[in-house]
Amino acid sequence: MARVLKHYPEVVLDPNTLVGRLDFGVIFGRTAPVHFEIGSGKGTFLVNEARAATEDDFFGVEWCSKVYRYAIDRIGRWAVKNVRIIRTDAAWLIKEHIADSSISCLHIYFPDPWPKKKHNKRRFVNDANLVEMLRVLKPGGVIRCATDHSDYFEQMERVLTNPQLERIDFFPTSYAEPDKGEWAGTNFERKYLAEGRRIYTLAVRKR
Repeated sequence: MARVLKHYPEVVLDPNTLVGRLDFGVIFGRTAPVHFEIGSGKGTFLVNEARAATEDDFFGVEWCSKVYRYAIDRIGRWAVKNVRIIRTDAAWLIKEHIADSSISCLHIYFPDPWPKKKHNKRRFVNDANLVEMLRVLKPGGVIRCATDHSDYFEQMERVLTNPQLERIDFFPTSYAEPDKGEWAGTNFERKYLAEGRRIYTLAVRKR
C-alpha cells in the first residue's frame, strides 16, 4: 500500500501570500547562511543536507505538485527545522521576492534540460536568470550545478563564465559518500549513477 502523504504547514510557504522580499531571518527564526535549491523534487537533498548542516538554513522551490507533496511529507516526517519549501516558478520567485545578497549557495541539480532546440529558451540556467542569481548571491556565494545532459552542461559553462564569477572545485556535500560516486545526493543523481550515465558538474563563486 502506498504511503499516505501528510501535509506539514509549518514547512511550507504560500506564494499567494508573499509581499516584497523574503526575510529569511523571520522565516527561520534566526540568522544563518541560506542555501537555495532550485527544483527540489521529492526533497532528498534538502532533508539530508539540512540534517547534516544544522547551522545552515535550506530553502527549496519546486513546481511539480506531485513531487512537491512528497517533499513536504519527507521534510515533516523527519522534523527538519531548518528547511522550508514553496511551490512556484523559481525564476519568478527569485526576481520578485529574493533580496539582494541574501543567499550563500544556489543549488541547481538536474534541472529540466528542455532538449528540443525550440525549447532551449526555457532552461533555467540562462543569461537573464544569471543576472538575478548574481543579485541575490552574497559576495563569496556559490552556484553549484549538476546535469546528465551534455548540451545543457555546455550552456551552463557558457552562461556561468562571467567576470563576476570564478570557477571552483565541485565537492561532495557533507552527507554524501564520495566512494559511492555521490555528488549532489538527489534522487535523479542516484538513479543516473546506477544507470551508468555521465554526470557533469560545475561550481562557481561570486567574486
